[in-house]
Amino acid sequence: MADRDWERRPDLRSGRAGQLGNLAGMAAAAGQEARVVAARRRLASVRLTDEERRVCFDELAEQFAVGRLDEQELHRRVDLVQEAVTHGDLLVAFAGLPAPGFYAPQPKAPGRWRWAAFVGAVWLALPFFLTGLVFLVFGREIAAAIFGLPAVFWVLATWRWASAPKREARRR
Repeated sequence: MADRDWERRPDLRSGRAGQLGNLAGMAAAAGQEARVVAARRRLASVRLTDEERRVCFDELAEQFAVGRLDEQELHRRVDLVQEAVTHGDLLVAFAGLPAPGFYAPQPKAPGRWRWAAFVGAVWLALPFFLTGLVFLVFGREIAAAIFGLPAVFWVLATWRWASAPKREARRR
């Protein structure tokens, strides 16, 4: 009975889909937060550089501009950043605030899986291309075109697809 109500009433359908979408969003946010916490833990004993201190000052100034900090709290936290020696010392300065930008995970470099797919496409097209060559040798041009040309186009299309990230990188 409950399944039929779900089919008939679109508000129930959107509610469940909305809940699933919300759950997926929360899982992605939790994963992102876990990566930030792991980066903080990895860097906890590493000494701060002048550039990282400058980034922290900029982050605190931004939080002050947004209104999360008043002037007195800003000065207190700036003093904490100046006294900090390691990344672990910054936890007190950024308590209750978003983490500084250098804890954000770096985007992953594109893998070589597209080229692996291209190699698979070539191996898939090879028997058709060779069959087309055999037909061409024996004077069956139409059969050669039917077998060989789609294989060639398939390989060219997958090569273009596999090299797309390089073309996009050159445009930037």
